[in-house]
Amino acid sequence: MTISLSFTNEQLQYVVAQRRIGIEYNAIAAGLRKKFKIGKSVEAIRRAFNNYERRFDTKNQLDPQAAVPAYVPKVLLFDIETAPIIAYVWGLWQNDVSLNQIRTDWHLLSWSAKWLGTPDTDIMYMDQRAAKDVENDKVILLGLWKLLDEADIVITQNGKDFDQKKLNARFAFHGFHPPSSFKHIDTMLIAKRRFKFTSNKLEYLTDKLCTKYKKLKSAKFSGFELWRQCLAGNIAAWQEMEKYNKYDVLSLEELYHKLQPWDANGINFSLYSASETHTCRCGSTEFIKKGWHYTGTGKFQRYRCKSCGAETRDRVNQFSKEKRKSLHVNSAG
Repeated sequence: MTISLSFTNEQLQYVVAQRRIGIEYNAIAAGLRKKFKIGKSVEAIRRAFNNYERRFDTKNQLDPQAAVPAYVPKVLLFDIETAPIIAYVWGLWQNDVSLNQIRTDWHLLSWSAKWLGTPDTDIMYMDQRAAKDVENDKVILLGLWKLLDEADIVITQNGKDFDQKKLNARFAFHGFHPPSSFKHIDTMLIAKRRFKFTSNKLEYLTDKLCTKYKKLKSAKFSGFELWRQCLAGNIAAWQEMEKYNKYDVLSLEELYHKLQPWDANGINFSLYSASETHTCRCGSTEFIKKGWHYTGTGKFQRYRCKSCGAETRDRVNQFSKEKRKSLHVNSAG
């Protein structure tokens, strides 16, 4: 099989859709061979995807001159670190701090973010190390606001209860209007809903489920000392905070791929494509028939993804109109 450097619109659409949901280049090359019967080098696929990305505006709309008739969602993973509230207290145990005891309020210290499926080296990060006033987080907040405004879907760990609400508070404080609406997937909620792990914290889940990236433990500055040293302007601490924050996002992405086959409420990529071919929430388009799904009045074909094992079913009722009429509905007892 010869290696081709050019891509048809359909092939490029396939590459973009696969990369946006985290499929590695080697796997995409194998998919192209199977689906289109053509060989593409990993470097050619990488170059084609990067060139395609540069032709989009910030909301992923096609350049008027571009020929690819596709839309795929922009999926953002992010994590924030916040400064502690510093207050005056008279003891170490069970303090009930009133508002007039607060010396400095909390604010954003740093954030890290990554588009799902992009190379690990493309991870983004901002922090307050160079700020004249470390408590004024408006500049780095605006950076993350722009990403959220661009995203169709965001993925976080405990982000629905913590990260997003904390950000909303700071957005309102600085007079920002809300970013564009997006679907929010929280891996902690998936873990709580579908499993009974010993702990649903990122440290435990990534330690047990991830192989490449696990939540990083602070090396030089243990625990709260890392935050204290950052607030004191220690550059070494800021460097460690950056690594710590980035690892949270990289491990989150790997964790999401481990959990997504179990999440029936995950990303429905087929909604974002003009193609009538169903796409699994892992990005695969290869399914096998796996029996039937029955409801009170219907019978539907069930499928299993060949790649991740997630189950789906079609929407066509296999029962005839006459069969549906013959079915009785149980009365309440």
